Amino acid sequence: MDWTALKRYVPPNIAWKIPFDNPACPLNGRDVYKALSPHKVIVMACNIRIPSVIPGIMKAAQELNAVVAFELAKTEGNIDGGYTGMTPEVFANTILTYAWMVQFARPFLIHGDHITVKNISPKEIDEGRALIAAEIAAGYTSFAIDASFNPIPDNARITAELGAPIRERGLGLEVEVGEIKSAGSESTLSTVEEAVDLLERLSAEGVSADLLAINNGSKHGNYLEGERIFIDLERTGQIHEAVHGRFGVDIAQHGITGTPLHIVGRFADYGIRKGNVGTQWQNVAHEGLPPALMRKMRAWSKKTGKDIKFATRQFKQEIDAIPTEYAEKIERAAYQEALQLLRAFRAEGTAKIVADYLAANA
Repeated sequence: MDWTALKRYVPPNIAWKIPFDNPACPLNGRDVYKALSPHKVIVMACNIRIPSVIPGIMKAAQELNAVVAFELAKTEGNIDGGYTGMTPEVFANTILTYAWMVQFARPFLIHGDHITVKNISPKEIDEGRALIAAEIAAGYTSFAIDASFNPIPDNARITAELGAPIRERGLGLEVEVGEIKSAGSESTLSTVEEAVDLLERLSAEGVSADLLAINNGSKHGNYLEGERIFIDLERTGQIHEAVHGRFGVDIAQHGITGTPLHIVGRFADYGIRKGNVGTQWQNVAHEGLPPALMRKMRAWSKKTGKDIKFATRQFKQEIDAIPTEYAEKIERAAYQEALQLLRAFRAEGTAKIVADYLAANA
């Protein structure tokens, strides 16, 4: 198949950044989500805190002809660089550079994960607006506005307001109802009524979302020893059934790190079409970093009392400059991890599904 033909569908906000010799094909999230919606498959969305994992993920996706997404949340990569030290511009350029280096020619997304707005203050809303503007300028092709911390009427109003420039460009949009908290919090799970309420309010504002992130019992980050893994797929399926036919919305699953693959392998049956994997890639990178560097990062974490993820920015120069043998070790481990996850997500062949959809609907 001539994958280069897909480059005609690259959104304008990033197409201008891709030279002719770079096969990179970042597509519009809306196109990808619509193409895959009828199929029981999942886009693997990777939060890239340490860039060394990127080539391994790309090589696995190319081998399996799978669509993937590369993403950063607001805390990970905001206008000031977040705790990874990567601004939206740096992140998008990093993805394109690796695509050129490994000649990655399969479609992918650059996604703004968790553009959080925790309250209705002008400061919070302005920060969200500024981040979206920076991500659009950098070339992001999909966005997740997360105002789930707020009551649903405020959530809908904020999402509609901040989503305006995304809608104007017809790019991918994920929204969220029900804040993801600790693992197994059954009493705080998102309900069908809440999901419908949010999407009805957004629809009244002229907002058409592609994906809905919910709290179905997962958690962000690593599971602690003995911590219960609980993901309510029945509730997930009920929500999907209620929102898909009426609003054309599928489910985005957050908090997959540590979830057994036999459970992940069932996700697609319950309307999940995008699955976020974040801390798992950090774990892969940490396993491969030079031991002396990891000792320094752990010492910093212990001294400051902060999660080791916050050491990423503090030691970014050293992380980016690791010797080739360590970078290659991380790449190999990421490749193997990505192969397993992509197969569990049933993502093999999704690149062709997207290509066929675009050819038929151009």
